[in-house]
Amino acid sequence: MLHVDLLLLDLVIVLAAARLLGAVARRLGQPPVIGEIVAGILLGPTLLGPLIGDQLFGAEMRPPLQALANVGLVLFMFVVGLELDQKLVRGKGRIAVTVALGSTLVPFVLGCVLALGIAGDHVGGDRTLPFVLFMGAAMSATAFPVLARILTDRGMQRISLGGLSLAAAAVIDVLAWTVLAVVVGIAGAGDAEGQWKVLLTVPYALVMFLVVRPLLARLVPAYEKAGRLTPSLLSLVLIGLIGSAWATEWMHVHFIFGAFVFGAVMPREGAERLNHEILERLEQLAVLLLLPMFFVVAGLNVNLRALDLSSLGTLAAILAVAVGGKLLGSYAAARAQRLPNRPSWAMAVLLNTRGLTEIVILTVGLQKGVLDDELYSLMVVMALVTTAMTGPLLRRIYPDRRVARDIAEAERAALGVAAAHRVLTVVPGSPAEQAPLVELASVLARATSPSEVVLAHLRPYPQGRLEVGSGLSSELAELAETLHDLEGLAGTVRAHGPEVRVVSRFSGDVAAELPELVTGAQPDLVVLPADVSGYTGIRDGAVCRVVTVSPAAASGLQDSPARTAATSPGSADPAARTSAAGSATGPIAVHHGSGGDAAAHVALTLALLRDRPLVVVGGGRASALAQRLARLGVAATSGAVPAGALVVAPDTGTTVDGAHLLVRAEQDADPVDWAAAVSALRAPVSHP
Repeated sequence: MLHVDLLLLDLVIVLAAARLLGAVARRLGQPPVIGEIVAGILLGPTLLGPLIGDQLFGAEMRPPLQALANVGLVLFMFVVGLELDQKLVRGKGRIAVTVALGSTLVPFVLGCVLALGIAGDHVGGDRTLPFVLFMGAAMSATAFPVLARILTDRGMQRISLGGLSLAAAAVIDVLAWTVLAVVVGIAGAGDAEGQWKVLLTVPYALVMFLVVRPLLARLVPAYEKAGRLTPSLLSLVLIGLIGSAWATEWMHVHFIFGAFVFGAVMPREGAERLNHEILERLEQLAVLLLLPMFFVVAGLNVNLRALDLSSLGTLAAILAVAVGGKLLGSYAAARAQRLPNRPSWAMAVLLNTRGLTEIVILTVGLQKGVLDDELYSLMVVMALVTTAMTGPLLRRIYPDRRVARDIAEAERAALGVAAAHRVLTVVPGSPAEQAPLVELASVLARATSPSEVVLAHLRPYPQGRLEVGSGLSSELAELAETLHDLEGLAGTVRAHGPEVRVVSRFSGDVAAELPELVTGAQPDLVVLPADVSGYTGIRDGAVCRVVTVSPAAASGLQDSPARTAATSPGSADPAARTSAAGSATGPIAVHHGSGGDAAAHVALTLALLRDRPLVVVGGGRASALAQRLARLGVAATSGAVPAGALVVAPDTGTTVDGAHLLVRAEQDADPVDWAAAVSALRAPVSHP
């Protein structure tokens, strides 16, 4: 007999625990579903044990709680179908589909292999096929709603990576639900009645898309005529929703498919306000009351007390297959579509999110008898782990500053503004003597289109007191002469294509103001001499790539046969000093090792745009890079630094003897795609 007072008490406990632990999860940067499932686990036999747990949530209480949870699941799946943006897949096309296939097939196959290995311990012989297919589907699932929430919280739905991830997750959802429908059909077709009912799924789908969808489109003019969502219109939607869920359940295909399909066939064109009001009404009931009930009830079925050491081994295998299959499958597919390394890993981490979708799938498996209680508990733990790891991993792989940069680029693209690659050059002392430095900046800017060179020059105020009259006019004349020299340098850069801006003024403290000027300019690359005032502040404060020019490098920087004698501090022999500075027509040598790819990329740029040979210096990595570049048609070899070479080295904070250019990589630098880099440097560069 049902005790209504105990049922109401259970509802109070469940809702309070769900809200409390959901809020705790949100404070910890996790989706609320994590806290709601943990609440169910804590209220179940794992913590309360059979004594208290059976009194509060005993056998007679489970059916009514499960019934309420199922109603919440119907509403939730309808909302998922209604919110599924079908334009996502069309807009992203081949990349999203390829990544979705990789993210589905690899964990599906690995899940099937794992299921074959453990089937003897968990299912009988006649249930092996649905069990194997079910484990494959469960391993390959991605939680589209949780993924969307994570992206929205970080603002990543506004950038290309977020759009691609959502599109891929939408395709994965369709694939996972399709496989699950097949599994449920096989598992439920134990008798003749079940077999013929499953065959009705194809006519059902045709009726929904060809008959029901046009009928639902008539809701739009009725809504516009009424000016609001009337009780009659909402009742029609609920009747159709529940009827669709009943039909698929009657056909031995789980009711979640009927709810999802009904949401997918709801009208889209011109129905934005109607759908918004429907979501507003149903989400409050589903998300605040019934859906937390579903996740808590799902947690009540988890009993971690019953697990032993063998269960821990099975859990380790499940986690290895689930995480490894998702990450490797998604990453390999993204790289096959030529996505950069870091966005590929970020997308793989995002698609590893399981959360709500996984719990729904596992609940179906438990209800249909495909999973036993032990394996269900282990799979729920896997769902929690994979969902909880998404946020921290994503922040490490794709930090907030990269997201902010991508959002800014997306906003500029939306406004039709092309973001120029900005090379900021710090010009010290007399500008007339800095032609080699500016020439270097010009070459590096020509590697990217569109590009912009900023010449930054700060001059200290003269010592002593400025007097009104002739004293002030002499300072203005000096500033005018400096601007004239800077404009001469700017004209040289413009002749090569890039746009140029000149920033020149007096400063009371050059060493303090230069780092602020560089930071405010938000450059993509900084070129500066090692002996400039405020060098340490500029280098440490810049988040972009920084190229430091040694005092001995001047004669090797100009793209002309003329040689200038550049002296190196402490060098006595003029011939030796000239050789150390690097020949204007000699090779480019680069030390390649643990400092990343930035120095090698700068050296490659100088070699290709100056038509010079490239020598890669170092160990096995250097030889491998030289061979790879040679296969791409670059005149690249490996070996020792040749005489007269312009030497480029990574700037790792340690001194590199004989280096003319030190290159520090930008923060969160991606490995260089050498094939793409060579192709871009050889392509004709057009500048506005």
